[in-house]
Amino acid sequence: MAGMFSYESKFSAIAFRIAYACYLNLLWAVCSLPIVTLGASTTALYDVSMRIAEDREGDLTQQFFRAFKSNFKQATVIWLILLGIGAFLGCDLWVVTRLRATSTGGLAIMWTLILAMLIATCIAYTIELIFVFPLVARVQNTNRAMMVNALLIGTHYLNCTLVVFAIHFVMAVVAIRFFTPILLLGEGLCAVLSSYLLSPVIRACAYDPESEAGNGDGIGL
Repeated sequence: MAGMFSYESKFSAIAFRIAYACYLNLLWAVCSLPIVTLGASTTALYDVSMRIAEDREGDLTQQFFRAFKSNFKQATVIWLILLGIGAFLGCDLWVVTRLRATSTGGLAIMWTLILAMLIATCIAYTIELIFVFPLVARVQNTNRAMMVNALLIGTHYLNCTLVVFAIHFVMAVVAIRFFTPILLLGEGLCAVLSSYLLSPVIRACAYDPESEAGNGDGIGL
């Protein structure tokens, strides 16, 4: 029994990571409050979460705010672009859904096709959201390259994408329908769990065999 609670036991390792997730979720929530900073806070969250997944965690607060500050400009620009795209897609879905519901014959078929294209675009948008901020946390590149590479990686590593999406989906369902207090872990736990998948994928894609640093400037698939 004593071994179970020892510092180096698997139980303690899991307990520490749950505690880390709770603390990171608090930092992420507070730093996301202005909404405009959500991109920078999510980038910082994944920077620390991937360190945890790689057993390289140190001072969580220091690492979080260092990543928040160093990636603030790029993450904020990308987030505002994605926020605008998300608002546009949401409005389009609302309008097209209602037009389809009130149409018949050829018009109904046309709106159905348009709706299908919008749903496909929303799937691509979700993939972008899953990968772009972890990518910003680890790779140095232009905004355009970040967004393009996030989509390419997400579609190439589809199994990883589906599992990460499932983690967030299950968290949302549990929080809304069954156990609201799990929000104390919320995005922090999702990020830590997801990082065990995202970290090796991003590291593999960012590796440049011609560069000792392998920092991802030549990222590609």
